[in-house]
Amino acid sequence: MDPTTTRTARLFAGVDVSKDRLDVCLRWNESERHEEEAFVVAYDHSGVDALVSRLLKERTVLVVLEATGGFERTVVGALAAAELPVVVVNPRQVRDFARATGRLAKTDRIDASILARFAEVVRPAPKPLPDRELRALQGMVARRRQLLGMLAAENNRLSWATKPVAKRIKAHVRWLEKELSRTERDLEAAIESSPVLGENEALLRSVPGVGPVLARTLLAGVPELGTLTHKRLAALVGVAPLNRDSGTLRGHRSVWGGRADVRAALYMGALVAARRNPVVKEFYERLLAAGKPKKVALVACMRKLLSILNAVLKHRTPWRSPHYLSS
Repeated sequence: MDPTTTRTARLFAGVDVSKDRLDVCLRWNESERHEEEAFVVAYDHSGVDALVSRLLKERTVLVVLEATGGFERTVVGALAAAELPVVVVNPRQVRDFARATGRLAKTDRIDASILARFAEVVRPAPKPLPDRELRALQGMVARRRQLLGMLAAENNRLSWATKPVAKRIKAHVRWLEKELSRTERDLEAAIESSPVLGENEALLRSVPGVGPVLARTLLAGVPELGTLTHKRLAALVGVAPLNRDSGTLRGHRSVWGGRADVRAALYMGALVAARRNPVVKEFYERLLAAGKPKKVALVACMRKLLSILNAVLKHRTPWRSPHYLSS
């Protein structure tokens, strides 16, 4: 949402975050008549969903929270994912504002009210996930992939290199390994510093068989995840069976095209999911029992896993049971 909309916002929300609950204050400013509504929700997925649903009912909303050492990340990610303008502010700035306005008492409910009033008076600009942040993530994921490729190539050269050359190759391998570790730390930092990316990664990794590499490859390589139908997404990634009828060849279907890097990561994820994810495992075993070749069954598992992950991001709901995403 455009930050300029905060100048015309009629509802301001303050959310005080604690470990188990969210104290919320909604403050309206219409024709100089101020009204407030306070309520509490549990700090869990149902509580966050209820808060998001409540705020989406308003025409325009500005939501302000204090930075709380990471406790706020889940709710901020959910608000940002719902395209609600949300700002995380420095606690000291809020306390200075409270003292300046004579609000010295401190309870969770009072803190929420102060945050709502701060939102109304100061109107800090919301900061959605910028394109440059996504581009930075894509660059780091691509760099990690390049480093892995260079490591594989150098290790292959060791098998035939002469002793003097092998010495230099080993030195380069050590440097590449250190660079890979630095790149992976940068990836971790990028995820942790972004509420949206952090929330999305947590949702993806709630699915058995999905690790950090697949989750981050999808976040960087398939920003459309959660917004498309499963068929369109499968075609986009390149795991949808496509017709290749030509001459006397009829009925043959194969997967090709799409985003090869994402497909490679998804393949490894499907291998793990076929053993550890109850839904994918059952699906894989059923295909094998029906006589499908292992490669065909595994590609079908890639589509199944991608469909599950698409639904997880679409509905903003983590993995809960083997059958909750059966549709």
